[in-house]
Parts: sequence; structure tokens; C-alpha cells
Amino acid sequence: MLASQKLAHRAGLEERRACIGPHVSRSQQRVVGRVGKLAPHVSGAPANAIRQTSVVRKLLRVAAAASTVSGAAAEKPTGVRGAHWQVHKFGGTCMASADRIRATAELMASTVGPDSSTCVVVSAMGNHPTSPIKVTDLILNMIKKASRQDAAFLVDLAALQEKHVDTAKLLLGQSPELTQFVSSLMDDITNLKAMLQAMSIAGMSTDAFSDFVVGHGELWSGRLFALCCKQLGADVEFMDTRDVLVVTPTSDGASVDLDEAVSNGRMDAWFKAKGNKKLIVATGFIARSREGTATTLKRNGSDFSATIMGALLRCRHITIWTDVDGVYSADPRKVPEAVCLPSMTYHEAWELSYFGANVLHPRTTLPAMKYHIPITIRNFFNQSAPGTRISDVASDAEVYGGKNTIKGFATIDNVTLINVEGTGMVGVPGIASRIFSSVRDAGINVIMISQASSEQSICFAVKGTDGDAAQRVLNERFADSISAGRVSAVQVIPHCCVLAAVGQGMVARKGVAATMMSALAKANVNIKAIAQGSSEYNITVLIDQVDSERALRAVHSRFYLSDVPIGVGIVGPGLIGGTLIAQLREQRQQLKKEFGIDLRLLGVASSGKMLLRETGVDLDNWKQDLEDKSVACDLDKFGNFLSSHYIPNRVIVDCTASDAPASKYMTWMQQGIHVVTPNKKLGSGPLDQYQAVRRMQREGYIHFFYEGTVGAGLPVIGTLKHLLETGDKIIKIEGILSGTLSYIFNTYQPGMKFSEVVADARSKGYTEPDPRDDLNGTDVARKVAILARECGLMLELDSIPVQSLVPEPLRAVASSADYMARLPEFDADMDAKLREAEASGDCLRYVGVVDAQNGKGSVELRRYPKSHPFAQLQGSDNIISFTTARYFKQPLIVRGPGAGADVTAAGVFSDLLRLAAYLGAPS
Repeated sequence: MLASQKLAHRAGLEERRACIGPHVSRSQQRVVGRVGKLAPHVSGAPANAIRQTSVVRKLLRVAAAASTVSGAAAEKPTGVRGAHWQVHKFGGTCMASADRIRATAELMASTVGPDSSTCVVVSAMGNHPTSPIKVTDLILNMIKKASRQDAAFLVDLAALQEKHVDTAKLLLGQSPELTQFVSSLMDDITNLKAMLQAMSIAGMSTDAFSDFVVGHGELWSGRLFALCCKQLGADVEFMDTRDVLVVTPTSDGASVDLDEAVSNGRMDAWFKAKGNKKLIVATGFIARSREGTATTLKRNGSDFSATIMGALLRCRHITIWTDVDGVYSADPRKVPEAVCLPSMTYHEAWELSYFGANVLHPRTTLPAMKYHIPITIRNFFNQSAPGTRISDVASDAEVYGGKNTIKGFATIDNVTLINVEGTGMVGVPGIASRIFSSVRDAGINVIMISQASSEQSICFAVKGTDGDAAQRVLNERFADSISAGRVSAVQVIPHCCVLAAVGQGMVARKGVAATMMSALAKANVNIKAIAQGSSEYNITVLIDQVDSERALRAVHSRFYLSDVPIGVGIVGPGLIGGTLIAQLREQRQQLKKEFGIDLRLLGVASSGKMLLRETGVDLDNWKQDLEDKSVACDLDKFGNFLSSHYIPNRVIVDCTASDAPASKYMTWMQQGIHVVTPNKKLGSGPLDQYQAVRRMQREGYIHFFYEGTVGAGLPVIGTLKHLLETGDKIIKIEGILSGTLSYIFNTYQPGMKFSEVVADARSKGYTEPDPRDDLNGTDVARKVAILARECGLMLELDSIPVQSLVPEPLRAVASSADYMARLPEFDADMDAKLREAEASGDCLRYVGVVDAQNGKGSVELRRYPKSHPFAQLQGSDNIISFTTARYFKQPLIVRGPGAGADVTAAGVFSDLLRLAAYLGAPS
């Protein structure tokens, strides 16, 4: 070999030895050197790929066997450790820029006192608007590129170098600390380049090599943090946790276990060498195996490092700093009103983390739980928030003593339900074992299991992508049983979602499951399977994927918002609708405080525009918002908005007199929306449409309330329902059902002209703009039709004879002004009727009648003795008389104001409160 070649070879050997670092044995360094010698023989030679892999693996086995961990003898913790320690862990977002690192360093330096010490565990730098590179992701990407012999890993390595150098310059300035950091960084970059080149030469990577490379992000951020603290004057020491933490892989290889005895000994050795520092900055994520090779703590490794350090130090508290305020009762992206939980137990954290909630991984909590060390998750970017405390027992007794027995809700989306059923499974031992061993052998994880006590079926959920594979292996395993009929089928139900409720407060608490199932039912969510463990920490249901978000919002609202949250949409914000909104504004807080009823106005629609608000319409400024922030009215979109809202109970209040909203009732109710209305068009409209809506009301959980259609705010419909439901038999209903006509005939006396009385009523606002709309009797006929249908008489509106008070010649007059101008021409006709009644000691009253015995209805002008209750009315009052089997000799009378925006709106409001009572509010 030429001298120049020998020098180059020796330099390459030293570089490859250096890439392993001072923590690896000489034998391992020799192995790396031997790998390097392969380069001239294997680079760019695909035919040798198998030999390359074999050789490298053999060399790695030799390297692993050649090194051992020193200090294996277990030592008890020394007096250096104890409750004066606290541990803080900062995630990648907190370490993403120079400004953030400086802020974290200043915060940690301030925690150190005469009687307190702090250990800081840091992650690799995350991404930041000024630097989108996420260090760990980029390192993993480099390893993949090197393994497939893509030289672009060098570009990524240069980007890593640039990111950290730039950050160091901004953080440390022109200082000895900057020189120290950049020097160590360049050494590491050289080592990584050599390691990655070795991977590229071999065309592969091993876990040992990958773990060594990927841990450098934490090394660099830890050094930067420690140097910044040093500049702040802190008594700080940097800890490479590979010098202390020793772990062993779990049997499934997915995680690691701490070798606490060895790690304790190494911790004591570290303190002996470094002294009793007040502030330690430790790397997260990385450790060593018992053989001495660099390794990682796998998933959530930095959090795991923090709890391990807390356990080794026997600290009093561990704080995990992140970018959220804590653990939420549900995913805030799906449930806008999710709340940050003040505390939870370790068990609750485990359950929620399984479902993907932003909580510590179960294995992460074990070291802290062993020594009863509480963990708090806090938001570094909102330090005023107290965060969520995780400990052995719940500290928020007020939550457990109150209604929030469930701490949180979470979902696993896109799962498949597998159902195995058959009569041949009953009483046969080992069926479940055969099912789940088959699924296990196929590498499929089971998410939840449910079995009927009859033993005829077992169902379980798997990831959506595993559904077909699970069906295939089960069909193969049970082929004989299926052909013999002992197993009828292996059914696959795709597009499902798992919804879980978690809370230690559920233990032995009656009614929690019932409340949850009721909330789902009221939100029109069907449950396919249910599972609950005997620990009672978790109730899990399987539902359709399309219902995932609605179900999550429904159950969360039921337990967190109020006893009965109701989202309200109002169609027709005119006189009645506007008055109703004013009443809602006045009563909303009191209803919420005293009865747990949360009436939230979500939308307002007029004939031309609509205002939709996810979190609720501003009740003080809704008119202006409807003018300025509305969109074109579309009743279908209005219904879709309400039906998809996260508040589980939704109601549309139709305050119009129009056919258009009434034609949408059926669609809205099919969408799970309740309907409340004073609009008579549906109740008296086409019989088939009316019957379809009532059938929907009876068969589902959807309610249709229409008290305001007859008698405005008077309890007419409610009284009639009560009589019928208690077994009474209706004989006749008779009533003055029009406030306008009540006023006219209460006022009309001998010597007065009928046209003048009508004009007076019109001027006082008792009539419609065109009085003929009142005097033709159609409004009363609609009320008679509604009452008749309540009695079981399925009458169409046109089958009810109506005596119109509009003279025949005036019915076709073009305008109301022309009508009023010509009405005096016919005063004599009405005057004659009045004189005839007076002569007999009677009065005139315009009434609607339901003759239940003969199955008829009518609207007509009748005479009544002046001693009759109908003759005692004043103003625009309504009066309704119920003659029944029980109230035969003396009819039941309902009397009171029957017109006006205030009383009609109050009647609608009363229906809203009745709906709330049906949905669970106190009566």
C-alpha cells in the first residue's frame, strides 16, 4: 500500500472510531474499522447486497458481545437525591428556537434555590416559523436515505449543522460557550457523516446504528441549554443520560424497561464525578443497553426520560412542559367546548392515552407512579394556566362529588367490527381462544371485545386496514365449522368508530352508563357494541364512523356543558320570533344556573337571509348581525347546520305563518332536530304530511311541540292531551279561538256599526293588515282541525264548514283599503243579527266547534245566553270549553289572553322548557 493510501486509510479509521464516541469499547471501534475496510469491495455492487448484510450483522454481534456495562452492582440511592429535587421536561416546541431556549433556561434558573435543585430533561429541537426543520424527523429521514444509498442524506446533515450553528450564534453570542458548542457539534457532524456513509456503503441500517444517530438531536439541544444556563450564572452541569440510564428491551421490542439497580449505581457515580450541582440539564430519549450500546427509550422517550430521572432522584414533582394547557376532556378540535382537566389519576391517564388523547404514555408514568411522584402537564406558552396534575388519587373532589364522574372522552376512528356467530359456539370451550389466537398469529391487534352471554356470538374491533385480513384468517381457521353450519358467518362491518368514556369517578356510581347511552340515543347515534371492564374506569361503545364527531360532542355536552344543552334555531325573527329572542336573553342565565338548561341560539333565519353561529348568536346584537353578517336563507342548509352541531339536542322554532318552513319539519326531524312552532300550517295541512310527522314523533326520540298553534300561550293542547292520556273521552270542544274576533264581538254592542268596530280593531293592531284574513274564519278553522286531529278525527281543512264574516261581494275586492271603504254597506246585515240576539237575551260569539261524537268540525257565528261563560269575555281573550265523560255536567274551561306577541312567544318558550324536561331537565 502506498504511503498516501496508508495515511488516508488510517485517517478514515480514526474518523470511524470517533463516530462511535468515547462510550464504546475498543473492540466495537475495531468492528467499525473492519466495516470501513469493506468499502472498496462493496460500494455500488448490488450483487453483493446479501453478503454485505450478513457481514455487517455478524460484525455488530461481535461488537455487542465484546462490551459490557461496568458498575453492574446495585447501589442504594445516596443522600444527594431526595425531595429537594424537581424535574422539568421540555418538548421540541419549547426548544425550537434561540428565543425559546433562552426563555426556558431563564425559567429553570429561577427555580433553583438554597433548598431546591432542578433537573431539566430536553428534547431535540422542533420546528419553528423561522426554521421549519424538525430535528428528529430529519435525522430519521437521513437514516432512511443512507440505508437506500441515497447520497441526499448529506444535504440533510448540512441543514442540521446550519440550524444548530445559527441557533447557537443567536443564543450564545460571540462567546467561549459558542466556540465550545460549535467545536463539539462539528465533531459530532463528522462522526455522523462517517456512520451514515457506512450505512450507505452497506445499504442497510441496524437498530444500534440508528439509535446512535437519532439521539444526537437531544445531545445538541441539551448542550445548548446547559451553556445558556451557564451564561446566566447557574451552577449547571450537562448530563448525557447514556452515562446513567441502562435499559433492557421488552419482549415485544416496542419499548424498554429501566434497569433500576444498574442505573442507580451509575447515577451515584455521576454525582461523585461531577459534584452536587444545583441544576442538571439531561438529554431525553437516549440511554444504553446492558451491553453498552447506545439505544433509545422508543415512543415518547423524552417524557419517559423525565419520569425515570424523577424516580432515580426521588424528586417531589415532575413537570412536562408542552404547547397545550394540559389534558382536555375531549379533543378540542372536535369538541370546541372541551375543558382542561385540573387533575386525573394515573389510571385515567392510561385509559385516555390508549385512545390517542394527548396524555402520557402508560409506560411513561410507571417510574413516577412507583414512587408516588405527581406529574403536571403544563403549557410553556401559557404559564398562567395551572395545567393537569396526574397522581395516585384525584385531588379535585368537587368534580368527583359532582356530575363530572367521567373525566374524558376519546375516539379511535376508522375501525372494523368483526362478528363471529353461530349456534355451534354455545358451550364449546376454546372458541374465543381459537378466534383470538388466529388474529394474533396474523399480527392483528384487537382494540375492543364484546361477547353475548348466550355465547352465540363474539365481536371485536380491529383497525380498519386489518378488517379483510381478520376475516380471511378466521374463515380459514373455521372453514370446517362454517361448512358444517356450527359457525354461521364471519361478518365484517367496516367504517366504525370506538368511543370511550374514562373516569375513576364511574366506579360503583350508578347511572353513568345509562346517562351516556341516553345522550347517544338522543343524538340519534346507534350503538353496535358495548364493552366495560370490571374496573369500571372505562365504558367503550362502537358506533358508525359517520357519527363519530356528533357522538363525541353529544356525550361530552351531556356531562360537561349542562344537564340539558339545547341548540336553538329560530325561523321567522318577526314580532313573535323577536319577542322570543328577547325572552331567551332575559331567562337564559337563570335557567342554566337553577335548572341546568343551556338554551343557546345557534341560528336565525328570515325569509331572505340567515345568521349561523357555531358558538351561539349574540343575543344583544342579533338584529345587527343578521343585517351585516348573514348569508342567503336556505332552509336545507339551516337544518344541516343544526343537525351537525356538537350540542346534542337541537330544536328549530318556526315562528312564521308560512308553508315553506312547515314543509321542512319532516326532513329536520329525520336529521334529529326537534321542532317547536306556533305555525298552524302543518297541524292543519295535508293529512298525510301531518300523520308522517306525528308518526316520526311517536317512533323516535324526536319531539314536535305546537302548543302555540291554538290559544297562543294558553295550555289548550296540553290540557287536551292530559284528558286523553288519562282515559277521558272527549264529547265536544267549543271555543272562541281568535283573539281578533273575540275583541270584535266583545266590543260590538247595540247602536254600534260593525264596520267601525272592525276599523277600531285594525287601528289597535288586533287584526291582520287585511282584516279579511281574520273575518273569513280560516284561522279558526285551522285551529279546529288541529284540535279535531288531537281527538283522533282525521279531518282535512276543506272538510270543515266555515261561516265567513266577509260579505260575498267583498271577498274579491283587490285591496284591504277598498274592503274597509265598502264594509259599511253591509252593516245592516250584522246589525240585524245583533238585534235578534239581544231580543232573546243572547250575545253573538264567533266559535270553532269539534263535535267528537259525530266526527265533525265547524266554524260559525253563534248566539249564547249572557250568563254563558263565553259571554263573560273581555278584550281579546280566548276561551275553550271541553265537554268530556268526566266533565259532562260542567265543562272544563280554559280562559285567558289568546293573542299578542308576548303571550304567543311565552307559549313557545313554554314548549322549549317542556322539551328540556323531556330531555332530562328537572320539571
